[in-house]
Amino acid sequence: MAGPSDVDVDLSVAYVDATVPAADYLVALPVIAPLIMGAFLLMLRRQPHIQPMVAGITLAAVFLGNIVLALRVAESGPVFMAMGRWLPPFGISFNGDALGVFMALTSSLVALVCVVYSARSIDGDGRRYGFYPFLLLLTAGVSGAFLTADIFNLYVWFEVLLISSFGLIVLGNSHEQLDGAVKYAFLNLIATTLFLIGVGYTYGLFGTLNMADLTLRIAESPDAPTGTLMMIFVFAFAMKAAAFPLNFWLPASYHTPNIVTSAIFAALLTKVGIYALLRLGGMLFPAAFGTFQDVLLWVAILTSLLGAAGALASSDIRKMLGFLVLSGIGAMFVGIAVASPDGVHGAVLYAVHSILVMAALYLAAGVIGRMTGSFDLRSVGGLYRASPFFAAMFLILVFAISGLPPFSGFWPKVLLVRAAMTAGEAWLTAAYLLSSFIAMIAIGRVWLFAFWRNGQQDGSEVAIQPLSLADQRAFLTPIAVLVVVIVGIGIIADPAVYMAGIAAAGLFDPSAYITAISPVAP
Repeated sequence: MAGPSDVDVDLSVAYVDATVPAADYLVALPVIAPLIMGAFLLMLRRQPHIQPMVAGITLAAVFLGNIVLALRVAESGPVFMAMGRWLPPFGISFNGDALGVFMALTSSLVALVCVVYSARSIDGDGRRYGFYPFLLLLTAGVSGAFLTADIFNLYVWFEVLLISSFGLIVLGNSHEQLDGAVKYAFLNLIATTLFLIGVGYTYGLFGTLNMADLTLRIAESPDAPTGTLMMIFVFAFAMKAAAFPLNFWLPASYHTPNIVTSAIFAALLTKVGIYALLRLGGMLFPAAFGTFQDVLLWVAILTSLLGAAGALASSDIRKMLGFLVLSGIGAMFVGIAVASPDGVHGAVLYAVHSILVMAALYLAAGVIGRMTGSFDLRSVGGLYRASPFFAAMFLILVFAISGLPPFSGFWPKVLLVRAAMTAGEAWLTAAYLLSSFIAMIAIGRVWLFAFWRNGQQDGSEVAIQPLSLADQRAFLTPIAVLVVVIVGIGIIADPAVYMAGIAAAGLFDPSAYITAISPVAP
């Protein structure tokens, strides 16, 4: 504790004297465990054969801990933890509310599935050069961003995941990867610089960076230039999320690394930008954020339409999936732009859906490339006969990303359309539905060409390399897990819809979030 040692401070107003439930300690597990085990794996770089197992055990523990934490938050509200004996709003702290925990839970599942997939797809060089330490570091950064209660630490976790993503994207050292890494790094460094400028400006205005404390001080300072602050944050987070017109870096870079890395990037990185925009715009600066709604409407329309059009024009499956990521970002911006409870509810649920579906699609693309030796739609075909089970799973993913029932994309689509119609935004509704239709055609082409068609575009036969039994277990099982979750959310929607609803409500009424950090706050 800072200050003279002879000064008595009443800690009872900020600290719980009773026994803390064990589940409350889990709010720090998604950050601490990957950091520690990532450092441990650096010491094991000469034993690459055990690295997937160590990373898998670590992420399995994180995933199980997040399940328990999510149940705790759903039952009792946000879980707060302060580091050391620093009173709020000072020092490092975590506050796991429904939004942060729901996103962290979904992200940890995808990271775990990708580790299982990578056990046979990452070679010895990739392991020795740090794939698994980088992956654990990225997971820690993503989880820290979702669970932190402090804006400056949000910036720190952005940097952590950015540094680790740099390491992952250049593994392999090919010319294509280095070219993609330069484009990826340049725009993301600009975004983090803008974010840091906004953080400094915020501290200069309000003297605090704790989110709960900031929420109260901003509400008490109607004359503060929050519009300027929000403009900086919107620009930075829109760039992070790859929203129009700052989205060209994503389809130019996500297809270059190993397919597992692409799956992790597509599932997690842009969602951190969406989360930050929801958290700061929805909870901290709601009045200032409202002034940007007209701009965000056009961002949503153009991002979704151009992403879908880019997917339709692509013949490379990996590039097509990158454009589909952009189209999904546009869908999330639909909810953000409408800024109603239904809209934010749909945006949160769509983010969770997108994390699952995009990871599964990229992993499935890796299997297509392994079996046919190509990612070019003109050179693939005949996969239905080679693996009907794989063909059925991919078809489910096609229906899910198109927003068709009974899969995970249906419910957020309903919420987003209802929110846009209720707000009277007919153009926004039409653009979103049109982009969904175009995206369905684009991804449907992959199934028709790669699975249903018997040969290549020129009529010649495709030399299919069947998956061995070990490859089927390593590659198809992780995809099957994600498909089961996607179908489960579509059929048994109540838990996911309920959690997303709590998350949206917590942004519009942050009293529970504030009370968790400062019980004596008004």
